[in-house]
This record gives sequence, C-alpha cells and structure tokens, in this order.
Amino acid sequence: MKESSTSHRLLSLDTLRGFDMFWISGGEDVFAVLAKVTGWSWAVLIAHQLTHPEWNGFRAYDLIFPTFLFMAGVSTPFSLGSRLEKGVPASDLIRKVIQRGIVLVLLGIIYNNGIFHTEWHNMRYPSVLGRIGLAGMFAQIIYLYTGKTSRWVWFAGLLLGYWAFMMYFPVPGCEVGTMTMECNPTSYLDRLILPGRLHLKIHDPEGLISTIPAIATGLMGIFSGEILRTDAAKLSQNNKVLYLIAGGVVSLIISQLWNIVFPINKNLWTSSFVLCAGGCSILLLALFYWIIDVMNYRRWTFFFVVIGMNSIVIYMVGRYINFEYTAEALFGGGLEFFPEPVQAVGGVIAFIMVQWTFMYLLWRNKLFLKV
Repeated sequence: MKESSTSHRLLSLDTLRGFDMFWISGGEDVFAVLAKVTGWSWAVLIAHQLTHPEWNGFRAYDLIFPTFLFMAGVSTPFSLGSRLEKGVPASDLIRKVIQRGIVLVLLGIIYNNGIFHTEWHNMRYPSVLGRIGLAGMFAQIIYLYTGKTSRWVWFAGLLLGYWAFMMYFPVPGCEVGTMTMECNPTSYLDRLILPGRLHLKIHDPEGLISTIPAIATGLMGIFSGEILRTDAAKLSQNNKVLYLIAGGVVSLIISQLWNIVFPINKNLWTSSFVLCAGGCSILLLALFYWIIDVMNYRRWTFFFVVIGMNSIVIYMVGRYINFEYTAEALFGGGLEFFPEPVQAVGGVIAFIMVQWTFMYLLWRNKLFLKV
C-alpha cells in the first residue's frame, strides 16, 4: 500500500476528487443536522439537494457518484496517454486496466457483504465501486484501442443504443417503453442475470445493464482529460477552460431536451442522466482547473487534497473504523456544555475532523491505496 504520490498530477483534479468525496463522508450530514435543528430555509434547501429523488429527476447529491467515475476518465489521458506516446503498446497496458477493474469489483463486493460474512445466495454483487471498475475499465479499453473520432462514435452509440433498448425491449406483462421500477428493461434483465440479491429487491441502482451507459460517463471524462492534456502551444489554459465550459453547457442543454422523452434517472443511468451529470461534472472541472491551475489559488485546496489522494480509502474506511465513537469519546464531553443544536452540529463536525485526521496521517506518511 505504501507508495509515493506521482509527479505531474493535476492539483485541481485531486482537489475536485476530494471535494466530491467530502459530501459522502460527512459533508451532507452538516446540512441535514442544520436543517433539522434550525429550520433555516437555506439549510433546508441545501439539505434537500443532498438527497436522492425517489425515481426520476436530478439533485446535487446525484452528481457525486458520476463525478467520481468522470474523474477516473479525466486521469486516463495523463496515466495511459503518456505511456502510449512513449511507445508502450496498448497490449502491455490492457492488463493493468483489466486488473484495476476486477479489483474494484471485488472491493465493492467486500464493501457490501464483508468477507465470508454473507451466504452466497444473499450477497449483493453490484456496487458503486464495481460500476466504477467496470465502466472505467471499458472506457479505458476504448481509449487504448480507438482514435478520437471512433471514441465519439462509441459515445454516441452507447447513449443512443441504451435509449433504443429502454424504449423497445419487451418486458413480459408490461407495455413497451415503460420506465417504472417494475417494468423497465434494465431492472428486468438484472433480475434474470444477476445472482444474489438486488438492493431494492426488484431493482439495483448499480445493476449490470445500467453499467453500459455509465461507460459514456467515463468517456466524457476522457474527452475532458484530452482537452486538459493538450499542449499549451496548441491550446492555452484559458481556452481549455472555455472549451470545457462550452462542452458542459451543450451537454446540459441536450440532457434537458432529451429529458422530455427519456427522463433523467440516476437509478437507471439514463442517457439524459449521463449528459446532465456529465455536463455538471465538466463545469465543476472547468471551475476547479481555472481557480487552481490557471489562477494559481491553491492554499485552500489542502483539506480536499488529503481526501482526494486516497478517495477509495475514504469511501471504504467508514465500514471498518468507527469514527463516530472516537469523535464522541474525544469531543462529546465538551459539547455537553453547549445548547442541543450546537451539540448536534458540533458532533458532525467532530466526526468529519476525526476522519480527516486519519486521512491526513495516511497522506503524511505517503500511504496511498492505488488500484
């Protein structure tokens, strides 16, 4: 596990990755508690945005997962592209790509079920990490073995093909094109194909079939990474930002138009969702890149970089280390002297800081989990 950080990293990418993971490692709880104990309208609004819609629709919380997959795509031209330019054949790189995908799938299964803790037939095999592993793997394979034009053909084909599949694949007992949880083709095929249990019994939001359009999310990251990696003599940093902004805006416009006939739905990872989440991710990347790498405002990034450079650890560690117990033991006594609302918010902040301190110790000792 001990490994020094790689050189020539994009600080904006590590910062954005840490910012993204912060919200599922305690950040959303701050606003949930604030909204509960104060009733402040702005806190209630943000807390609402940090939840998932029941089925169709899009909220800020829906952006966390696809943004992480998107960033895996952004790093691809830097990690694989540089080796290809040095003459390393794609056949030598494919093994690492596949290995990473398989490891993430296995880590996802362990995250869901523990090790030898659940009976095989009761295990949940789909997972967030599994989707990142599989979708990222296939996006990287496309990157290794196709040119720029072919990648765009793949991208369009995945989105249009998934739309056609969802609209015309017949589900027994249901009208063709039905997008409910019970009747959509994705959930139906997952019920037939996947072993073990599904997260929602008849549907799994990280199921196998909806991983196919997620490959397009990885490709959107790759397209963005290719822009950022373009030589400065050909494309200035400011123009890179403008290209990203234009791409993000166009993606959002198309997603809203497509939403009319193919609803934005994270559970099904619909094509309109790919473009909506991808457009937001591109705009976030443009913002972070402009502030950090173009304008060189970097002092504020450290908190998020510590998280972002060990993103898989921060995702998994809460399953195995009880940071809440530690935070209560260290700060619970002192918080008792304050009013109840302060105790509630302070408890969440204490939890975040204890968890962050653990991540800082890993960072300080150059301990990074690289898959």
